[in-house]
Amino acid sequence: MKTVIHAQTRKRPVNLTLNEDLVRQAKQLTSNLSGVVETLLAEYVERERQRRLEQADRVTATIELWNAFEEQRGAFADEYSTL
Repeated sequence: MKTVIHAQTRKRPVNLTLNEDLVRQAKQLTSNLSGVVETLLAEYVERERQRRLEQADRVTATIELWNAFEEQRGAFADEYSTL
């Protein structure tokens, strides 16, 4: 799922603590620092969302693989169980 930024979405001021020298350098490169930060933040959100989705998919696949193995061969602990 791609992160979408709607132009008409309400914006509000936020407080960030950033390296003063880095902000000065960035302002020399762009006249719209807020726009650049918003774009970078949207890209980060999308990458992180995708990473978490992939991680959840790996966990699900691992669980399915383990369950299939146990169904075929039984649990490792079965031979040591006192129950």
